[in-house]
Amino acid sequence: MDDGQRLTDRFEQHRPHLRAVALQMLGSVSETEDALQEAWLRVRDQDADGVDNMQAWLTTVVGRVCLNILRSRRTRREDLSWHVPDPVVSWVDDDPEHRGLVADSVGSALLVVLEALTPAERLAFVLHDVFGLPFTDIAAALDRSEAAAQQLASRARRRIRDSPEPDADLARQRQLVDAFFAASRDGDFERLLEVLHPDVRLRIDGGTLRAGASLVRRGAGDVAAHTVTYSRLHPHIRSALVNGAAGAVVASHGRVMSVMAFTVSDGRITRIDSLIDPERLARLELGGSAT
Repeated sequence: MDDGQRLTDRFEQHRPHLRAVALQMLGSVSETEDALQEAWLRVRDQDADGVDNMQAWLTTVVGRVCLNILRSRRTRREDLSWHVPDPVVSWVDDDPEHRGLVADSVGSALLVVLEALTPAERLAFVLHDVFGLPFTDIAAALDRSEAAAQQLASRARRRIRDSPEPDADLARQRQLVDAFFAASRDGDFERLLEVLHPDVRLRIDGGTLRAGASLVRRGAGDVAAHTVTYSRLHPHIRSALVNGAAGAVVASHGRVMSVMAFTVSDGRITRIDSLIDPERLARLELGGSAT
């Protein structure tokens, strides 16, 4: 086996890990695949015989690529505070494939918090706190000192610590999400206020094709006032797992109109992220239950 084939095999061996890293860095399925392709182009002609830890080395390369993507994205989206990360969707609560996809995921709630971090803070936190990469390797990816990398992760950790802890009870999540849609269907404003946290945040991402539909609403009153309009969507709502939590897909005649991710904390819904971008929805693999 020649050196090129050996490196190809080792890259493919670590691809699931590298994909998980890129997905948590970017929150985008399409950008994740682009990042892996770019990382491979960077390493394919390099001599890796002297690499002691192949996974750490490849993770550092992927981290650098993701950092560049995040910096470029930040420029493009500087006025788009409503960007919603790509969801991972499944129809069965115990689907092993879905569990595998979200096993290394930080979840919808934390992905949203990560969006608010600087690219360098996000890289330092994800690579160290989520994937356990040493700060020496993270410093190399950032082209900064190890102490600077530690400070970046510490800053990110403090900001994330202030975010609510998601409820891990899937049955309780589903109960609240079902109650939310029932109250929306009936136009029951008071019931909506009961299931929504006072500081709940709703984000709708329409992308470039539906930019006019993108919005952010904060507070139970504003969110409830907006979501009573969901009554007409009720026949098209399908329960689903979205990023490992109770969520929903809105679809009609085989066309997916929205994927909704919910975060439940302290017995109420604290965040709703709705992706209605036709371009990104078309790239999601949702299976036959979306029809």
